[in-house]
Amino acid sequence: MATTLPVPIEFALPAGWRAAPPDEVGAPGAAFVALHPRSDAGFTANIAIDGEHRPDGATLSEIADRSLARLRGPGATVVLTDRRDMGSAEAPGLVQKLTISGGVGGLSRDLVQTQVYLSLLDVADPHNRMMIRLVLTVTAAQYSEVLGDFEEFVRTVRPSAGNVS
Repeated sequence: MATTLPVPIEFALPAGWRAAPPDEVGAPGAAFVALHPRSDAGFTANIAIDGEHRPDGATLSEIADRSLARLRGPGATVVLTDRRDMGSAEAPGLVQKLTISGGVGGLSRDLVQTQVYLSLLDVADPHNRMMIRLVLTVTAAQYSEVLGDFEEFVRTVRPSAGNVS
């Protein structure tokens, strides 16, 4: 079942990308999914958004490590190829790049996933922290073609006016 985000956000999809119901495209934990207009070898590049309240003190690196651990499973090889901090002290973020090899949809695939973690604080209660995760999943062959669209998308993501800073 598709989830909701802990805070409303606004964003603009890159040209050609289209929204898809998360449950119908196999992403039930996502609050939003967008699909690239062109598939590569039967796989459609996608952007997914999810998030959660994070009242604990977990760092973005710790949260990203847990995400990495969840992806590792039988028949899948997941390698962290890059991780770096982004944003500012007031709006910290983290980006990590993963390569994933294994069975997806009954076929052996080599995928690349870029995950962007954004931490948002409630203005009224700074202990009320929300984490938003933006994820691009694409074939290794299509990665360089699609990465610019994802970067463009990430630059447009922001809390809806008046809700969070």
